[in-house]
Amino acid sequence: MLDTLFHSDQGGHEQVVLCQDRPTGLRAVIAVHSTALGPALGGTRFHAYPEAAHPESAALADALRLARGMTYKNALAGLDHGGGKAVIIGDPEKIKSEELLLAYGRCVAALGGRYVTACDVGTYVADMDVVARTCRWTTGRSPENGGAGDSSVLTAYGVFEAMLASAEHRWGSPELTGRTVGIAGVGKVGHLLVDQLIEAGARVLVHDVNPDAVRRVLTAHPSVVALHSEDELISDPSLDIYAPCALGGVLNEHTVPLLRAGIVCGAANNQLDHPGVEKDLAERGILYAPDYVVNSGGVIQVADELHGFDFARAKTKAADIRLTTREIFQRAESDGVPPAVAADRIAEHRIAQARGLDRPFA
Repeated sequence: MLDTLFHSDQGGHEQVVLCQDRPTGLRAVIAVHSTALGPALGGTRFHAYPEAAHPESAALADALRLARGMTYKNALAGLDHGGGKAVIIGDPEKIKSEELLLAYGRCVAALGGRYVTACDVGTYVADMDVVARTCRWTTGRSPENGGAGDSSVLTAYGVFEAMLASAEHRWGSPELTGRTVGIAGVGKVGHLLVDQLIEAGARVLVHDVNPDAVRRVLTAHPSVVALHSEDELISDPSLDIYAPCALGGVLNEHTVPLLRAGIVCGAANNQLDHPGVEKDLAERGILYAPDYVVNSGGVIQVADELHGFDFARAKTKAADIRLTTREIFQRAESDGVPPAVAADRIAEHRIAQARGLDRPFA
């Protein structure tokens, strides 16, 4: 892991902090990738990594990867924030407690504002309300506690806007009427995206490992079709757009050859299993909307919270996701590179411009 930090392309992090509070069972990793644009902003993931032989190493690797992604996401979202991410190691259903969250808040507070936290997988608005009691650098709080509430609202809105830009680039019109969209994961973000797609006249297919999540969608929208597996979803011959909205790594050597969609545009983080997958997609003629652009509505929402949350203001900024997605596709064509590479170049240009400037923390 030290080799990753100091030598690999996935490293370059400014700071990595390991946190522990034995009385509460807290074990956490906080990774600050960059503060070139301002204090690092990114959510807190609460996960046990049961599939990993060494959960602590898996959590560290996840935090490093996610923090780096947040640097690029915040840069392309036009935010004055660098990238950071935290992972609390453990099953939230078993070990999450008020005392543990308060201890975690103290760990974040000890960074003095270099890292601003928010919700991620396994953490919720109510959790951020608790963390905020020991750490003022906390966003994603409830409106009753001065926050913006659930960031899934603008995350889903941003995905929809990026989908319109993708449709326009691929088919010449930002229309989804009659298009078939397959959503993998209809949880916090995915079920909101279903609402917007149905309103836009799209045909929607869904898959989720949680039957209750699928049942909620089918109750609200009887026209939605639920499929039994993700392989069945991505290989459906009618599929126009694939929207991964669960965990990352879903675009890989197994799934890309099966994929029948002409566009990939979804809310999941780190959809590309490894570098090079973006080229595989391009070679198959599949237009990939980079995930860290597509799903940036949530971070736009929580960043606005730091200035006294105004939903209309945050939504206006999230609407720019469509323009940014369009710019990325145009840059990709002019540079002759996949959209993921074009997005990185645009973000890196903004970060490079900011380096060396005096940007005091909020």
